[in-house]
Amino acid sequence: MTETFRVPVIDIGPVVRGGSAVEIADVVTAVDEACRTVGFMQIRGHGIDDGVVDGLTRAMDGFFAQPLEVRKSYRVTGANRGYSPPKSESLSLSLGVEAATRMNDFFEAFNVGVEGRSFPGLDLSEDDYGINVWPDVNGFAEGVQAYFDAAARVARTLTTIFAAALGVADDFFDGITDHSIDVLRMNNYALSEGTVSLDGELTGMGEHSDFGIVTVLWADQVAGLQVLRSDRRWHDVSPVDGALLVNLGDLTARLTNDRWLSTLHRVKPPIVDGTIRRRRSAAFFHDGNPEAVIATLPGHLDAADGMAYEPITVRDHIAAKLAGSRQGKSNAAAVREANRVLTAQDSSGPT
Repeated sequence: MTETFRVPVIDIGPVVRGGSAVEIADVVTAVDEACRTVGFMQIRGHGIDDGVVDGLTRAMDGFFAQPLEVRKSYRVTGANRGYSPPKSESLSLSLGVEAATRMNDFFEAFNVGVEGRSFPGLDLSEDDYGINVWPDVNGFAEGVQAYFDAAARVARTLTTIFAAALGVADDFFDGITDHSIDVLRMNNYALSEGTVSLDGELTGMGEHSDFGIVTVLWADQVAGLQVLRSDRRWHDVSPVDGALLVNLGDLTARLTNDRWLSTLHRVKPPIVDGTIRRRRSAAFFHDGNPEAVIATLPGHLDAADGMAYEPITVRDHIAAKLAGSRQGKSNAAAVREANRVLTAQDSSGPT
C-alpha cells in the first residue's frame, strides 16, 4: 500500500516572535527534517497579516482582469520583470526537458523585484536585476510592495533557521544574500472557468525546480500544484489554512550536496469535478547575490567522490535557467533534475 504523502506543517512563530531556546531548537529540527525528506514545507506563525495578503490578491485581480492587449503592454524584453502572457514560457526547458507536445505552459505572470539601484553604494548592474514596471491599476504598487517586503522578511527568517540547521555561522547566508536578486512572481492560470474536456496534454506550469535559495509561496487552496517525491510519483499539495508553502531552490541543494532537496514540482490544470477553477499564486524567490559563488559546504563533501556540483555563481546559474524557461534554450547542465523528471511515473499518489 502506498504511504500517504504529507507536506510537513511547521510553526516558525518561536523564531519570528522570539521564543525560548528549546522552542527555537524544535523549529530548527523540524525544518531540517522537512528539507532532508521532502524539500517542501508549510509554515505557520510567519507573521504576515491577512490584510497584507488581501492587498496582494486585490492587486493581482485588478491587473489580470484587464484586457490582454493592456496586459501585454507591460512586457519587458531582456529582464525577469513585467508581464508574461499565456504559453510564452516552458518551465521544463529550465531542466533541459522538452515537453512532449511542445505546448508551452498555460499560465500568465507578472514579475517585480529588487532593483540594482536599490543598493546605491555597490555599483550593481541592472542586467542582473531589472527595472520594475508598475501597472496603472489602483492600489497595485502599494499592495504588491507591502507583500514583497513581508515575504522578504520571511525568506530571511528561514535562512536564519537554515544556518542553524546546517551548523554554519549565523551570518553565513547574509554574506551571499545582502544584495540578493529577489523576485515576486504573481501567477494566474489563464483558463476560463467552467466545464472542460482535456486531452491530458495541457500544462498549467511545467516540471521544474526553483532556481535560487528558498521560495516562499502564497497560493489559492485550489487543486493543481504537485510535487515529485522520492517514490518517483507526483503528489498533490494544497496549503492548509493560514499557511505559506516553502520550497528549497537549486542553490541550496548545491550547498548541501543534495542532502537537502530542491524538489521538482509542476502545476496541472486546476480542475475540480470536471470544472476548471480559478487558481492564483505568488512566489517570492530569494536567489542570492549575483556574484556569489555557490559551492558545496565542507561538511557535505563526502558524497559523489567529494564534489557533487561544480562551484557556480548565482548569476550564471539563474541565467541558464531563465534561458530555458523564457527563451526556449534547453538547459543542458540540469542533468540530475532532468533524470528525475524523465524517470517519474506520470501519475499522482494519494494525498
